[in-house]
Amino acid sequence: MSKKYIALAAALIMLLCVLCACGKDETETPEETGTPPAVSTDDPNAQPSAAVEQTSVELGETADAGDGYISKMVFIGDSTTYGLKAYEVLDASQVWTPSSGTLALFNQSIATIVYPPTGEEIPITDAVGRAKPEYVVLTIGVNGVSMMDEQQFKEQYTALIERIKSVSPGTRIICNSIYPVEAMYEAKDNGINNAVIDRANGWILQIAEATGTHFTNSASVLKGSDGKLVSDYGNGDGIHLNAVGFERVIDYLKTHAWL
Repeated sequence: MSKKYIALAAALIMLLCVLCACGKDETETPEETGTPPAVSTDDPNAQPSAAVEQTSVELGETADAGDGYISKMVFIGDSTTYGLKAYEVLDASQVWTPSSGTLALFNQSIATIVYPPTGEEIPITDAVGRAKPEYVVLTIGVNGVSMMDEQQFKEQYTALIERIKSVSPGTRIICNSIYPVEAMYEAKDNGINNAVIDRANGWILQIAEATGTHFTNSASVLKGSDGKLVSDYGNGDGIHLNAVGFERVIDYLKTHAWL
């Protein structure tokens, strides 16, 4: 082939390349290019990609909602709730337990709690129906994990939620995780240990999903690397928290808020 034809062929190839480049669609969508869409700064309603929405059953991390958020809560539960009042971590009016200090899940339907405004010991639903709190935080079940199977546990926990809803539909119910215990408590071999507690917390998460409530895993900030309660957060008996432990729980609730 002569040099003249080679040069002509090369010129034609270059022309075709130019035409292809010019004809490329410059309005490709992010889906076509694989690039995530940018948020327009011209839209006053646009939300940054880092915004947190509580769309899952388990409450995720949020900005600190502050003491005002906690002040809207009523805490109902067993002896692991009573300490919030005993250590004056919260105002006593926010902590609802029986006079004995503990509320067992297996008798929640007949149990009574001390109603702070009057000092009466009345059924849970009577108290909730009167006060209609904005939030109820349930921390209950540790007394039942050693003797209740999954079906019994879920039935009783669900029944408690539904009873609260029936008298105060607007109340937001937060199902709080059962707290871990220390190694020295597990050594008692009484059926309450971290393996059964973790299993029960899985049930509580499922209950929250089934009942349209939320689950908060505050137990996560109380555990050491071994999965047991950090002794610095315990009151010495292996199962109950001290003031420092309860403060950790409250801080967790503030930063995993349901607003």
